[in-house]
Amino acid sequence: MADSIRQRHERGRYFSIVVVAEGAKFSSEAGQGSPVQQHTDKDEFGHLKLGGIANILAREIETRTGFETRAVVLGHIQRGGSPSAFDRVLATRYGLGAIDMVHRGEFGRMAALRSNKIVSIPLLEAISRNRTVDDEMIQMVEGLFEKAADREAV
Repeated sequence: MADSIRQRHERGRYFSIVVVAEGAKFSSEAGQGSPVQQHTDKDEFGHLKLGGIANILAREIETRTGFETRAVVLGHIQRGGSPSAFDRVLATRYGLGAIDMVHRGEFGRMAALRSNKIVSIPLLEAISRNRTVDDEMIQMVEGLFEKAADREAV
């Protein structure tokens, strides 16, 4: 990441925005594999409240690049934004899916989007593991950054 930020700076892009989830973990190569916790408090579900990764990452980026770096933690209102037409239709589809599940007596389940279909899945399946970003998607995004860098170099 530090190398990418330095390369952007060399191409005249004097700002970068890095987005990191509050549940992000350091790679096992760094000797850590658990999320950053600044609190000992628990949320309403009994999970430890996470946070602090933004400040740690900002310090690390500044150390590695020498560029002034600031961390900003967005609240839920700022993250929300206005819903698009797609968002509104999807919310309606989820609601209809939930109503259908009640009519079928499917309790302990939730409406989920699979491909382009609303399906009923067990709650245990929904919460059994953390979802990760598919490696293929990561490679696709990296390719987009490389193509953008190539265009800027021309």
